[in-house]
Amino acid sequence: MNLIAIYGQRMRVAAAFIALTALDASAEGLQPFSSAGAGAPPAPWRVVGLPAASKPLTQFDIVALDGQSVLRVRADNSYANLTHDLPPGTPAGMLRWTWRVDEPLPHTNLRTKNGDDVAIKVCALFDLPLENIRFVERNLLRMARSASGEYLPGASLCYVWDPQLAVGTELTNAFTGRVHYQVLDSAATPLAKWVTHSRDLRADFLRSFGGESDTVPPLLAIVVGADADNTHDASLAYVGDVVLVKQ
Repeated sequence: MNLIAIYGQRMRVAAAFIALTALDASAEGLQPFSSAGAGAPPAPWRVVGLPAASKPLTQFDIVALDGQSVLRVRADNSYANLTHDLPPGTPAGMLRWTWRVDEPLPHTNLRTKNGDDVAIKVCALFDLPLENIRFVERNLLRMARSASGEYLPGASLCYVWDPQLAVGTELTNAFTGRVHYQVLDSAATPLAKWVTHSRDLRADFLRSFGGESDTVPPLLAIVVGADADNTHDASLAYVGDVVLVKQ
């Protein structure tokens, strides 16, 4: 797998409704899914696939569920991310969302490349300076940015629902050290039930990437994603409004 595919896939730069209401006055401007009618996700959310890839795209659309407009995420031997870019210098704060998985991926294994798929994830992309990154990875990232035309993040923190690993598991992506996973829900979590999460992005960044930086860089984007291109399976999940609140 070439470098662009690695960064494209593993930085899919992947929240559901129920206990969340409208954004409050201190929230950063993430466009809520609940504001949209059925169909394509509201701008500036955009679907990002692999550069020059022939793989099917994971499908993202707005549907009515439990009386609310929510994001439906369907992966079927596919890959893509739904990305919401943020203004330059956006500080990391509290990230809140709800999600549910109705059909999990049965063969995922995040410790291996062949099993590196998720039924749902929510990711925070950080603008970690290149000088904080080890020499080899720094140059790989430079080349990936140039070849892809995307300003790929220096660090990505992805919260995932995984049926194999225990809640609280933290691990590095099998393809690149630029992406770290934190498992928030597992096989013990009921399917087709909304689950609410609230994460301190500053604390989680320092726990995952504190060896590279003792300060928290600004955010580049928030991503919702799912993929099944490595396991060749299919999954179904739903996400509600994703809320980024200043600290």
